[in-house]
Amino acid sequence: MMEMDKRTDYSGNITAKYLDQEVTLYGWVQRVRNLGNLVFIDLRDREGVVQVVVNKDSGKELMEIADSLGSEDVIEVKGKVVKRSSVNPDMKTGEVEVDANSIEVLNKSQVPPFEIKDDVEIGEQTRLKYRYLDLRRPTLQNAIILRSKILRAIHEYFDENGFINIETPILGKSSPEGARDYLVPSRIYPGSFYALPQSPQLFKQLLMAAGFDKYYQIARCFRDEDLRGDRQPEFTQIDMEASFVDEKGIQDYTEGLLKKVMKDVMGIDLKTPIRRITWDEAMNKYGSDKPDTRYEMFLHDLSPIFKDSDFKVFSGAIADGGFVKGIAVKGGAEKYSRKHIEQKQDYIKRYHAKGLAWVKFENGEFSGPVAKFLTDENKQALIKEFDLEGGELVIMVADKWKVVTDSLDHLRREFAKETGIIPKDVYDFVWVVDWPLFEYDEGWGRWIAAHHPFTMPDDKGIELLDTDPHKAHARSYDIVMNGDELGGGSIRIHKRSIQEKMFKALGFTKKRAYEQFGYLMDALDMGFPPEAGLAIGLDRFAMMLAQKDNIRDVLAFPKNASASEPMMHAPAPVADQQLADLGIEVEDQYADSVKETEARLEKEAKEDADKNSTWDE
Repeated sequence: MMEMDKRTDYSGNITAKYLDQEVTLYGWVQRVRNLGNLVFIDLRDREGVVQVVVNKDSGKELMEIADSLGSEDVIEVKGKVVKRSSVNPDMKTGEVEVDANSIEVLNKSQVPPFEIKDDVEIGEQTRLKYRYLDLRRPTLQNAIILRSKILRAIHEYFDENGFINIETPILGKSSPEGARDYLVPSRIYPGSFYALPQSPQLFKQLLMAAGFDKYYQIARCFRDEDLRGDRQPEFTQIDMEASFVDEKGIQDYTEGLLKKVMKDVMGIDLKTPIRRITWDEAMNKYGSDKPDTRYEMFLHDLSPIFKDSDFKVFSGAIADGGFVKGIAVKGGAEKYSRKHIEQKQDYIKRYHAKGLAWVKFENGEFSGPVAKFLTDENKQALIKEFDLEGGELVIMVADKWKVVTDSLDHLRREFAKETGIIPKDVYDFVWVVDWPLFEYDEGWGRWIAAHHPFTMPDDKGIELLDTDPHKAHARSYDIVMNGDELGGGSIRIHKRSIQEKMFKALGFTKKRAYEQFGYLMDALDMGFPPEAGLAIGLDRFAMMLAQKDNIRDVLAFPKNASASEPMMHAPAPVADQQLADLGIEVEDQYADSVKETEARLEKEAKEDADKNSTWDE
């Protein structure tokens, strides 16, 4: 039986403090260099790499073992820590090396499908199929470890502030509002389904009704929606709720949490209170309800300048109730050619923009396609509005308010990246408050709750629920960092009469409201306290602090862009008997797809089994 000696420390922690000491280390072989009389081994574990050296004086057997090592072999090393003859300042362990007197090979490795280092190009499918190898790369290990540090700070903060950690159910009831639910069929109740939670929203509200006063949870959530770089079908929320607090109370708790995480994890002293801007200001100034406030390049309303213009693209849009808004890109006159600008014009068509107008301002003159339509009055007004100095590219969009803001938000972010005006290593937080209670969803073709149906309207909004609900504002708030929504929350409705009005404004019939949320209505009549809460996306927060571009890089075993998992081949067909037990039959239109998937998985399993297996049939 293999016996493990106690490890002295991680390989990446062997610094000058261990000089002249005997150490025992474990890890993976990163690289072997045989120089004849010397063999150098880079030994890697989660904390980093240390250099191990074997020389001819160590004996023939040890030299042969060292020379036989391959990449990713798992070994035990015993030896003495000595000074390196040439210091490597780029390594934490660069002042020392381990003079080995014993090496034991604990497991040999086949040649991996890609080299285990950070700067290697690997296709996503290969990375995820061999995720356990991908996760050996230092950059990913560091990101996962950073996420763990965030979690530790969260638990400490909530515990210190009197919050109770309570788990809510994973198997619940479907609520067909917003994103699609993942459904779980019940064997005991054929034809009925559980739903995996999109959030613990109603459970945490009911915990306030139960008198727990302060709740938090690191909550797993599930949404069956199209994926983007910052989304996964399963994700984790930092979830909190408290009774007898207003907006400021929850925001103070949130700021305290962020302050602790930024200090403990990043070594940054976050200044509080975090500034607040209204939703209207965010949309009109930045074109987004999650504004990137690290730089300016603000949106300007140019409608007053062009409402009487002979340029009908502008004046016509304004006459139809639309707007003309624009941004000025400093240095853009020289940097951007007509071709580059037209490429951006094609992109914003996804926001239903018909196009964009632009002019350049250089040497006191305007040029470009729109310049001929500008009167002297227009020109002077633009110079004053944007404080033009020369060298600017002025981009303008004329259309409905939503089309204009969405288009310019995208262009603002793109131009900021391309012109390099975004400051590095800056974490800029802002609260966005005073949201509309409802928003119109073009996809659904109806009004939906801007946050969720349990959000309290402001005082005027409560009155408007009976008369003109879509003009109501909510007592809600989002916390934004560097142009990404970290989380959002609201004051919750705690009275039955207001909740009923809210459901009615959303188009619920009385019957449907009670079928889906009767238990909540009953609870609201049983001494429900005023309360508020907030949830922060842990995965997105970790992604941003780790300075990653994709949320997959802070998750151990993520899904790919097609919501599948190549390593375990999930999702996958199941046995006919399992379907029969659940009373489920796959429709003919999907049967061929199931057969194709089964055949592909069987073929891949056989190939994998034949590749390196020592199995003797």
